[in-house]
Amino acid sequence: MRKRGIGIPLCALFFALCSFVSAQQPPKLPRIGFLSAQSESRSADRAEAFRQGLRDLGYAPGKNILIEYRWADGNNDRLPGLADELVQLHVDVIVTSGGTLAVVAAKNATKSIPIVISSGGNVVEAGLVNSFSRPGGNVTGVTIGGYELSGKRLEVLKDVIPKLSRAAYIFNPTALVGELSTKEINRSAQALGVRVQLLEVRRSDEVAEAFGAAIKGRAEALIAAQNPPISSDYKSFVDLTLKHRLPAIYADNSWSAVGGLMSYGASITDQHRRMAKYVDKILKGAKVGELPIEQPTKFEFVINLKAAKQIGLTIPPNVLARADRVIR
Repeated sequence: MRKRGIGIPLCALFFALCSFVSAQQPPKLPRIGFLSAQSESRSADRAEAFRQGLRDLGYAPGKNILIEYRWADGNNDRLPGLADELVQLHVDVIVTSGGTLAVVAAKNATKSIPIVISSGGNVVEAGLVNSFSRPGGNVTGVTIGGYELSGKRLEVLKDVIPKLSRAAYIFNPTALVGELSTKEINRSAQALGVRVQLLEVRRSDEVAEAFGAAIKGRAEALIAAQNPPISSDYKSFVDLTLKHRLPAIYADNSWSAVGGLMSYGASITDQHRRMAKYVDKILKGAKVGELPIEQPTKFEFVINLKAAKQIGLTIPPNVLARADRVIR
């Protein structure tokens, strides 16, 4: 009887200690995986826009939320392995950046972890979601517009250079949007009476070769696709257009900011900021497959007059008046 009387207080003390230790354990912080097809330096503005979106919602990266970054450095072959790493870390949400192939890698790596995307508008055609309004599965997020803008960019070039007869389109054929974008380019080219030279680039060392082919083909202007490796070192790409005095148009304003002549497309940094809202909703219990995918409602047309002067091009006043922003 005496032993039992001692045991009861000891048990009570044991449970009290356990409760005390449990109470001292810090709460588990939500962990976000950030999977980018680009390099860290190339994606710095996008990653910061995403972090700013989180801060606007009350999150403090590194304090009450953790972010695990994985950079493919423009090498799409690395994406599946990097996506697997994030899954093994048991992240709560995976955020993808830098193209549709990053989405594919994440979706192939997990069917249960929510995936928030910033991608081209071809996610339905690629079978990654059921629809924009009800994605289904574990993928949702925002799009930046897709292949349909390729033809529009050729139209802008034609407005700037009314006598344009030859143009080059540099793209990565392995990108999911590759075939769709070339069809759109050809459709627009036929309507405008412009001959378009299609130049395929799969690796970074092929970019200079593509420029050489464009010059040899007597291209009078150039359209750059927004996919790695073309977009991986966009400053070097822009420098090549200036060196060869080739008028060029790009998919987003980050190219114009580093000297590119023109850009037409949705703001990618704005899209990354909006991705934070999806992460917040998912962490609060929203079902990812029921969150509609947001499509861009505004496209920004930027003209860099410094670049125009450098290549000896005069932008027609009517085109200049249409620009949302002019870099002087």
